[in-house]
Amino acid sequence: MEIVLIPIIAALIIAGLGKRNQVWISVLLSLIPLAILYTYFTRFGVDQGWKSIFDLPWISDNIRFTLGFDGLTGVLLLLTNLMVPVIVMSAIRNDENQVKLTALTLFMQGALNGVFMAQDGLMFYIFWELALIPIYFITLTMTGENAFKITLRFFLYTFIGSLAMLASLLYLFLHTANYSFSFEALRAVELSRIESIWVGAGILLAFAVKIPLLPFHSWQADTYTHSPAAGSMLLSGIMLKMGLYGLLRWYLPLAPESIEFFQPWIMGLSVAGILYGALIAMRQKDMKRLVAFSSLSHVALIAAGIFSLTAEGLEGGVLQMFVHGVNVIGLFLVIEMIERSTGTRILGELGGLAKSNRSFMIFFMLLALGTVAVPLTNGFPGEFMLLKGVYHYSPNLTLIAGLTIVFCAVYIFRMVQFSMFGEGKFEVLSLKWNEYLAFGILSAAVLFLGCMPQPLIDLVHSSIIQIVTWVSEAKGVLS
Repeated sequence: MEIVLIPIIAALIIAGLGKRNQVWISVLLSLIPLAILYTYFTRFGVDQGWKSIFDLPWISDNIRFTLGFDGLTGVLLLLTNLMVPVIVMSAIRNDENQVKLTALTLFMQGALNGVFMAQDGLMFYIFWELALIPIYFITLTMTGENAFKITLRFFLYTFIGSLAMLASLLYLFLHTANYSFSFEALRAVELSRIESIWVGAGILLAFAVKIPLLPFHSWQADTYTHSPAAGSMLLSGIMLKMGLYGLLRWYLPLAPESIEFFQPWIMGLSVAGILYGALIAMRQKDMKRLVAFSSLSHVALIAAGIFSLTAEGLEGGVLQMFVHGVNVIGLFLVIEMIERSTGTRILGELGGLAKSNRSFMIFFMLLALGTVAVPLTNGFPGEFMLLKGVYHYSPNLTLIAGLTIVFCAVYIFRMVQFSMFGEGKFEVLSLKWNEYLAFGILSAAVLFLGCMPQPLIDLVHSSIIQIVTWVSEAKGVLS
């Protein structure tokens, strides 16, 4: 429970403080959940399925405030509580607006921890909605004539998806033996194929919007592009993982009978999203917009791996969720540093930045290599596993999906070339101590996960096998 409450309390503390000593205090407060997570790993095994670590009646004995922990939860908690301090360290400028952004970031840290630990369907929905509150206020800081329109579109998509998920959860709740929202009670509900399809559709819609998958993606690029740096990092690096996590934790176990109906559609839309995102990214001149479409392409590959319904595809999906979070946060941080130093993020207006700060160039190149999935960087193991999982479903789709690696190399290295090399147009690109520290953590993650991905795979293995077993028992379609 403390891993949820402490970041929210920390957010209130930061909001009530002035500018003085805010950097150090916010960084330290954001690190407390990481320390708590370490105790979870040492106290609770990850090889016995979910273990309840907090359980308290809420509305009744059957509607409870229940939080749990397992390997899958552990990976997402590690991503959240490692990346939030990085975002806080890199984004603070000691001005009034930044204080608000930091407080909102910490609030979201607590809400995300709740999403990934909820063992009760209603609690999951509540934390899901709570995670939208800070993003709403962060996106309100966007500037430009279309800022309100962009924010409204994002929340309309998200709100409709959330209502559909709530309707599905309520339907399952009303068919439980004792009117309970607990995960086990919801999973035990026996549905007809038609009922399962409708329930699965409601849950899928919420997750498809959040990921996002085609055709629910139209909010993404504009929101990522126009949000402040902290908002872009949170949205792309962590928040969209809520949708991917939801597929694994809630959709597959609760509506397995619907998989046969939705699998061809999701696989087709995912592969289409891989190509669409990559092709549009190659045409972008705005660096933030380029990374936004790159993210669309990469998460579509993760969704395809999950819906390959193979243990390797699911494990690769979880690994790549972590990797994508690291890489996309790093790229948005790179773009923020470039724009702050030069006043622009348009590729045609940049050039020669490698000469002004070679350390920055090395950080940028490592993140670029990881995004392209070069061997011995963090992107390679996960993408290899994902493509292998998709291959088991369809070799032809794998060939198409594999093009994402080629296209990714084109637009990522183009971004590096146009900004870092060529004729120098800007003489100074300086980093502060906190930014060096943030880039150091991100670079270490790129190299470590590239050389040693097995610890994360081992961590999530038991959870994935359990999910595979549940779906296999219901459908008999998994390999």
